[in-house]
Amino acid sequence: MNGSLKQQALAKVPEVTLAFWVIKIAATTLGETGGDTVTMTLNWGYLAGTALFLGLLIALVVAQILAKKFHPYLYWATIVASTTCGTTAADFADRSLGIGYTGGSSLLLCCVLATLGLWYRAEGTVSVATVNTPNVEAFYWTTITFSQTLGTALGDWLADTGGIGYLGGALVFGAALAVVAALYYWTSVSRVGLFWAAFILTRPLGATVGDFLDKPVAQGGLALSRPLASLVIGVFMIACILLIPQRAGEHPTSASAS
Repeated sequence: MNGSLKQQALAKVPEVTLAFWVIKIAATTLGETGGDTVTMTLNWGYLAGTALFLGLLIALVVAQILAKKFHPYLYWATIVASTTCGTTAADFADRSLGIGYTGGSSLLLCCVLATLGLWYRAEGTVSVATVNTPNVEAFYWTTITFSQTLGTALGDWLADTGGIGYLGGALVFGAALAVVAALYYWTSVSRVGLFWAAFILTRPLGATVGDFLDKPVAQGGLALSRPLASLVIGVFMIACILLIPQRAGEHPTSASAS
């Protein structure tokens, strides 16, 4: 007799908990200060910085896809690479290409939506609970990289073009995340949609916090050392991964039995 059984299969991405979001925000902040350290403090420039972090990101994504199970340090290293690459790529598009924060944000939003659309068309879902095959992982990391880049552009757009400064931008994006959390706990709005909304919003929150830490006082920042800020945030991330249990998210798959 043939039948369909629900079995538990482990994805290679972590379970989405409060700890996940704490580490994610720290990673996005590290991406901002780390990217600025290379492109500005070390004076590599946006193009060279993007090439460096893109190469690192590709190597880590390949390692993540080849891995047989969830590895916390590998996963979060890949997230940091994507957010750092997003920082330098957004700055390159906004400043070096001259399309501005509004143009960069619009272009990157289209890229995120297009990637999610292709993912949904191919798999029938964009839920991160299904990230356990090479094809889905490719969609996942492509979407993440575009969303990280979009988040950087949005953070800069609101802080600079909106004229509210980096601290004001952090407060706005923090409030937006609070709205997403409220929708999660008190409504039946799509959990998948809320996840991606929160994932995108944590990036400009981290970007504005990072800019607030390392930008000059005249530009609304605290003028802290970028390398030092990056080191402190990196140590905080490692401590979180060490002290807070990290496990892969689970999802059901179908199998036949007779």
